[in-house]
Amino acid sequence: MSDAHLTERPVDGGSDPVELTEEPIELSRRDPAQEPERRPVSRRRKIVLAALLAAGLAGAGVLGLGGWRVLQQKDTTLGQPTEVAGLVRDDSERARSTADYLRDGLAADIELDRGYGAVYSDRGDAKRSVLLFGGTTLLWQPERDLDTLFGLMADETGRVAGLREVDAGRLGGVMKCGTTSGDGGDFAVCGWADHGSVVMGMFPGRTVDAAAALFRDIRESVQTR
Repeated sequence: MSDAHLTERPVDGGSDPVELTEEPIELSRRDPAQEPERRPVSRRRKIVLAALLAAGLAGAGVLGLGGWRVLQQKDTTLGQPTEVAGLVRDDSERARSTADYLRDGLAADIELDRGYGAVYSDRGDAKRSVLLFGGTTLLWQPERDLDTLFGLMADETGRVAGLREVDAGRLGGVMKCGTTSGDGGDFAVCGWADHGSVVMGMFPGRTVDAAAALFRDIRESVQTR
């Protein structure tokens, strides 16, 4: 073994020196000419993609909100308190028969899990008794089903005039009122629907505005979730 320092050893003359050039050293064997051309994303395309993403997020939010509303409203019960909104429940045979008739007529058009029918009398005027009928079930499109019921009522009693949406109150859903005709003349008719219930009410001797306010009070007393 030589005692010469490593730096003093002669370089092996059998190898050619490596020449360094200004060209970059290719580390990949792929041919750049065969690579697909990468086109820059235009500003317009970016805007479209951003709009689609925003719409997708908004749609997901709507679905989430709608799903939460269904879960919140689907388990509804309807009670028949002895007194409600200044009215007293009428338990006479005639009242029961009337409520059952109306309830069964509605159930023939909408499949209900549990039917509901009640008559509430006005202490001051027996002719202003309020008739309620409907029931509970899962409704995916409450407003559509409520409009269907108003259409059926129009077929039985004549058209429902001036039908309009009114404030549904703290229980939400949709509530509408209008006027129709009966044996005693014109009277107000209202209905509410949410994802768990649908109920119609007849209000002889009351204006639409008065009926809407009374119907809202009745609902908040008889409906629980």
